[in-house]
Amino acid sequence: MLVVAGVVVWPAVKPHVSALPFLDSVLAGTSPSGPTWPLTGVPADTIPDRTALAVKIENSAAARPQTGLNAADMVWEQVVEGGITRFVAVYHSTLPPEIGPVRSIRPMDPAIAAPLGGLLAFSGGVPTYIAEAEGAGLQVLRQDSGADGFFRTTTRSAPHNVHAVPQTLLDQAETTHRAPPGAQFEHAATGEPPTAVATGQATATLDLRLSGISTPRWTWSAVDGRWLRAEGSTPAVEAGGARIGAANVVVLRVDVVQTEARDPAGNPVPETILTGSGPALVASGGHTVEAIWSKPAVGHRVELTYADGDPVTLASGTTWVELVPNSGAVATG
Repeated sequence: MLVVAGVVVWPAVKPHVSALPFLDSVLAGTSPSGPTWPLTGVPADTIPDRTALAVKIENSAAARPQTGLNAADMVWEQVVEGGITRFVAVYHSTLPPEIGPVRSIRPMDPAIAAPLGGLLAFSGGVPTYIAEAEGAGLQVLRQDSGADGFFRTTTRSAPHNVHAVPQTLLDQAETTHRAPPGAQFEHAATGEPPTAVATGQATATLDLRLSGISTPRWTWSAVDGRWLRAEGSTPAVEAGGARIGAANVVVLRVDVVQTEARDPAGNPVPETILTGSGPALVASGGHTVEAIWSKPAVGHRVELTYADGDPVTLASGTTWVELVPNSGAVATG
């Protein structure tokens, strides 16, 4: 078992690669020639002229089970006040009928969503954070300002009951925010395995500690061909009962600082620093590989490479990005 904690930097040294036997499409991330969805690398007949929709989703115990997470092409998990986490779920290739619970913006959300160049939807937030999102080139859709597409469910009490209809949100895209997003990560080329399978270590589990109360676990399921999520020891499921899972899990080690803002309970609002560089761990196809992440500016996407600069590729399919503080921990088994 490899255990990484504190600010230890993984070397991200590229191992020698010998000839690999044929791998099935789940592990290899293969696709026929032709267009692929930019956020998943999955083949498509055509890519519709539709933008990416990033939505802030709650992950407190009161918010679970969430609606629509498995339909997201990408999900980013971040620590917020009190040690709980929230998600930024990005929808492009698939639009579920409903998503939620939707919550408020946080200071790191512009850096997550800006490279998509599309829409960022949330329920409200600190004016400074909202202005930063708009300044980063995003079109903001706010429930508290009366944007269409938001509604309150009757199954939960406020503030955990704001849901949204993705298509209605997308219908409000301005002309300058209708283009499809660019790829956010590199996916394995046709007939090639993703980097973790080609050069990494066989891995059954990822145990993450984002805070004292947020300890997600990812377990590789060969039967499902994907990583399955748990909140600690409790399987994570959607509102309909389906297990939450992903083809790839990308762990970025990041600095987290406290801002001057406070939540209603008086807890400081933390900010994840998502520019610069740091160690990363990439999990695909039941394997993991050490890497380096870099992002020079808010509007740039995250690049995953070896130390020599060669790119690290993902399997085709959905990706969860775990923003693990340097004060947290990562263990593989």
